[in-house]
Amino acid sequence: MAAAIGVRSDYTSADLRGFARRSGDADQVRRLLAVALILDGGSRSEAAKIAGVTLQIVRDWVLRFNDGGPDGLATRKAPGRASILNDEQRARLAEIVEAGPIPAAHGVVRWRLADLALWVWDEFELSVTRHTLGRELRAMGYRKLSARPRHRGQKRDDIVDFKTSAPVSGANQAAAPRGTPIELWWQDEARIGQQTKLTRRWAKRGTRPSAPKDQRRSSAWLFGAICPAEGKAAGIVMPRCNSEAMSMHLEEIAFHVAPGAHAVLLLDQAGWHGSAELVVPPNITLMPLPPRCPELNPVENVWQFMRDNWLSNRIFKSYDDIVDHCCFAWNKLVDQPWRIMSIGMRQWAHGY
Repeated sequence: MAAAIGVRSDYTSADLRGFARRSGDADQVRRLLAVALILDGGSRSEAAKIAGVTLQIVRDWVLRFNDGGPDGLATRKAPGRASILNDEQRARLAEIVEAGPIPAAHGVVRWRLADLALWVWDEFELSVTRHTLGRELRAMGYRKLSARPRHRGQKRDDIVDFKTSAPVSGANQAAAPRGTPIELWWQDEARIGQQTKLTRRWAKRGTRPSAPKDQRRSSAWLFGAICPAEGKAAGIVMPRCNSEAMSMHLEEIAFHVAPGAHAVLLLDQAGWHGSAELVVPPNITLMPLPPRCPELNPVENVWQFMRDNWLSNRIFKSYDDIVDHCCFAWNKLVDQPWRIMSIGMRQWAHGY
């Protein structure tokens, strides 16, 4: 029989019981109390009986305690099966996933797991199943996500330059005395009509769920603006999108700007945003976004959230019904300032 392994003596049984009281790991508590019993002079057979384990497991606990102290008895995650790909191969896989397929070379316009498995074989002569490759990609932080449209004429440098200079230049352009508090607002319009969007929904695998879809064309325009830092929003519903409607929306935004503050309103370069007929309130300065860069405007994400949760999969009876639902959805958003902050905050603009 192997000789008993000694227990380190720099912790007392009282110390271990103190650690056990503070621990939220039930298995660690059980191990700590078993080792504390041994430190009190109890036998290892008694410790195994109280803990409900074998003597060999108690011996392993003592080894872990001697090596790492109380932290060494914390529950550890099983290492699992070793990865088929090494670090260099995973880096190459990440590069090919980020770059996307070349249709003429790879024969597809988007990567499927089957295509990537074939690429791994061609590149590294490693045979890997789709399921195993899917686990590898998830472990690398990849998920299958919906792509956002990007204008073919968009210039990437415009986005980088704007993110770098927008907060400073916006404050400098504001037509307000020095020291005036500045509020950053974003504005956009959304067309809400009878031909609503169909959203994803839970359904049995192998089936295709149905949702109501209207073919009529009545619609309204929802003008919306948000101030994410303050959790504020201002919106109106109009029958058409023009300079007159935009002027009315600016009046609504100006009403929601804090007294004594000045708003810098970031918006796209639609024609009615720069019209000579536009009436801009004195407490608002307009700051246009770079052309063809809607992803810089968080109101786009507000529209997506509202459509996915409140405005899709519906049949609108009439124009008035559309207006009623738009008002309901917008007022529901206004009542959730934390939602506005969550959707609208941007590190490059707010510096969080």
